[in-house]
Amino acid sequence: MKKGFYTIMSAQSFSSLADNALFVAAVELLRTSGAPAWQGAALVPMFALFYVVLAPFVGAFADCIPKGKVMFISNTIKVVGCLMMLFGTHPLMSYAIVGLGAAAYSPAKYGILTELLPPSQLVKANGWIEGLTIASIILGVLLGGQLVGPNIAPYLLAIDLPLLETGVTSAVEAAIASIILLYVAAAVFNLYIPRTEAPLQPLPGTLLELVRDFRTCNRRLWRDKLGQISLATTTLFWGVSGNLRYIVLAWAAVALGYDTTKASTLVGVVAVGTAVGAVVASMRMRLDMATRVIPLGIAMGVLVIAMNFIGQLWTAVPFLILLGGLGGYLVVPMNALLQHRGHNLMGAGRSIAVQNFNEQACILGLGAFYTGMTKFGVSAFGAITMFGLAVAGTMWLIKRWHENNVVRHAEEVEQLMALARSDHH
Repeated sequence: MKKGFYTIMSAQSFSSLADNALFVAAVELLRTSGAPAWQGAALVPMFALFYVVLAPFVGAFADCIPKGKVMFISNTIKVVGCLMMLFGTHPLMSYAIVGLGAAAYSPAKYGILTELLPPSQLVKANGWIEGLTIASIILGVLLGGQLVGPNIAPYLLAIDLPLLETGVTSAVEAAIASIILLYVAAAVFNLYIPRTEAPLQPLPGTLLELVRDFRTCNRRLWRDKLGQISLATTTLFWGVSGNLRYIVLAWAAVALGYDTTKASTLVGVVAVGTAVGAVVASMRMRLDMATRVIPLGIAMGVLVIAMNFIGQLWTAVPFLILLGGLGGYLVVPMNALLQHRGHNLMGAGRSIAVQNFNEQACILGLGAFYTGMTKFGVSAFGAITMFGLAVAGTMWLIKRWHENNVVRHAEEVEQLMALARSDHH
């Protein structure tokens, strides 16, 4: 792997670590301020909001400026969102601004991989970046849980900066102030990301042209016989994964009686499984074998429903590792296949923006569905069952869709598979 790859990985790790620690801090801030339960569930769709709204613009933005600079600007926006939360803006609004930074960050982060590395290293690079992102989810959620918990908070509150009156008086505020330092560390790494040889693509003249351009790219990827299957699968995976963080927190509270600090460790356990699955997939899977993992998505949906029957920690831990492992093994080859098709059909940044739009729209939709169920009094167990049924059913439909493509468009699918094979080698 090239040297610049490790700088990108470092920047990504710190930024993702901070995003996830902030999620737990925001959940705790809402809980301690007596906000209704649905507002905690609403954090997930609020983070996804700008991904969906700005999707037509962020891909083109990532393609017209050096991607290291885009990542630096995005991190600065995240710091602003964090400061807003610290100084009293409603957590849902503040977390949406952090989501705005993340929306601009993502096409640059993934797009630079296709510019920096040959196609043969894409599955491996994806395995690394997904594995590290997931590791930072684990550590971020655990860190957030610890920062707001009784062990670390007193030490943070005891820090006294000379000549500076911070106004930080609670454990949650101290946690948020600490998280800002992680974003600053990510920004420093962003400054050292190398400029690639890939030519910058000029922005279309008007906003309307950008929307049209995005719509064309979105349509092109959905019409591609391999692109549509990988896009549908990754969209559903991230829709579930994005909401699973909150669902596990809610489930641990009712099934095991855990507070935010303890429940956050179980979110980490799911992510451990995902990281293992991602690493195994990056070693064993090839680009042209990606569609073979689709049945794992159906199994994931069934396992989500099975969460309802678990009430002890000793069964919960291996179960959550298995759930995460299936997800990790599913998403890495599918992500690589999607990037490969997107890169061939349009610019890297635009292709990632289309992917983000669909994935975050799924997170937004499923998050709104779960938030609505919580608001109208459906129990955590009932909501989990509905979730699992939706996942298993949708993955079964995607499997049928791919089988139909293989039969009805055999020649086209075989040509695309041959291209994936030749690019892999």
